[in-house]
Amino acid sequence: MDKLFIFDTTLRDGEQVPGCQLNTVEKIQVARALEGLGVDVIEAGFPVSSPGDFHSVVEISKAVTWPTICALTRAVEKDIDAAAEALKYAKKGRIHTGIGTSDYHIRHKFNSNQEEILERAVAATKYAKRLVEDVEFYCEDAGRTDNAYLARVVEAVIKAGATVVNIPDTTGYCLPDEYGAKIKYLMEHVPNVHQAILSTHCHNDLGMATANTVQGVLNGARQVEVTINGIGERAGNTSLEEIAMIFKSHKEREIVTNINTTKIYGISRMVSSLMNMPVQPNKAVVGRNAFAHSSGIHQDGVLKNRESYEIMDPKDIGIDDNAIVLTARSGRAALKHRLSMLGVEMDQEKLDKVYQEFLKLADRKKDINDDDVLMLVGKDRTEMHRIKLEHLQVTSGIGLQSMASVCLNMAGVRRCEAAAGNGPVDAGIKAVKKAISNSDMTIQEFLIQAISKGSDDTGKVHMQVEYNGSIYYGFSANTDIIAASVEAFVDAINKFIV
Repeated sequence: MDKLFIFDTTLRDGEQVPGCQLNTVEKIQVARALEGLGVDVIEAGFPVSSPGDFHSVVEISKAVTWPTICALTRAVEKDIDAAAEALKYAKKGRIHTGIGTSDYHIRHKFNSNQEEILERAVAATKYAKRLVEDVEFYCEDAGRTDNAYLARVVEAVIKAGATVVNIPDTTGYCLPDEYGAKIKYLMEHVPNVHQAILSTHCHNDLGMATANTVQGVLNGARQVEVTINGIGERAGNTSLEEIAMIFKSHKEREIVTNINTTKIYGISRMVSSLMNMPVQPNKAVVGRNAFAHSSGIHQDGVLKNRESYEIMDPKDIGIDDNAIVLTARSGRAALKHRLSMLGVEMDQEKLDKVYQEFLKLADRKKDINDDDVLMLVGKDRTEMHRIKLEHLQVTSGIGLQSMASVCLNMAGVRRCEAAAGNGPVDAGIKAVKKAISNSDMTIQEFLIQAISKGSDDTGKVHMQVEYNGSIYYGFSANTDIIAASVEAFVDAINKFIV
């Protein structure tokens, strides 16, 4: 059996998605869940980019035990110094440095030439190697890099001390056969290639990230760089859950990972909730419909033999067909059990608070699902908000002018206002603007999503608000969609009102 190393970059590449930023406490929660999942490497951030990223790498290094903690840098000494400093508490630390190697990057990004870039690559690798033993080098835009030149770079950085060399399809341009052939070329034309591990890092711009990654592995790569739910820059990255289940399903390939697949579903829902990124219903492996069968022929086949139409057992990814159903009659133990299944652990005091909110929600809904539970846990993130929505009342109907009255708690000062609008949501937003005495903000994007089905369902609202030329993101979930909309607006405001 060949070991395939899983390098998770949810907390670095995944967190670069607009509106998905996490605070340090949330990053630690995800990192611990990734450790429980069995990932080999956690890319925790880009330390030189901001004090927040630096602090997060430090704290994640302290919080997890056995995975390697990786920090990203450019091929710049100050970046590498910052990464080494941030990793000082890591039990196993890795610096991930690199530079663009395609003609697009060499000529237009760096205004340079191949020889100079090669020298910079070697210098950065040697410098990082003096600070940590484990050095990964990335050849940015390797997907569009000439194979002969790429082989020269890979050979040189391995000679300089790189233990892993990352071959990213940065723009998601490659076709699977092209990317697989690129890895094969390196395996055959780099004399010292077996002194390091080749890694894949594929983006999904053309929908081929997973296919390219699989071809990379089949041609010799033994590390894959992935994210939970495939989140990441632009159209996203290769999905961790897809790669894990592909090789679990295709045992004949004799490639194994360290992933405990029964924890996939829980961490998928956790990341979706914390990052306010809904999982599309038809998403492979973890989507709501991944194991749903509506066709009569399919239903009949599955009832006779599950394997007629299912190549994976839902239990293998953590979906228990006999899961405890949460209702208003459920106790704390049932709620704690469900939270634990979703990778969320909490002390008794916090559990008691969440349980009281759970009972209120359960009185309004027939059944409580996993997204509802995670939404309840996430509500405590609003406790630190400077501006809080204390009261909202809306009047609306056919033939009536929509009116809304709100009361905000603004750092201890209560402000109440009312406004008319073109519908109840518009009225509520205008009332909030009056209460904070600021109307110079514009809603650029407004997305409402039902978690499941039913008129009593919890609705999620994602909002993008422009203020002073910058974009801020707000999120809320509530069984009252008007309340959720106003709460999301207030959440966005809290990002720029200080």
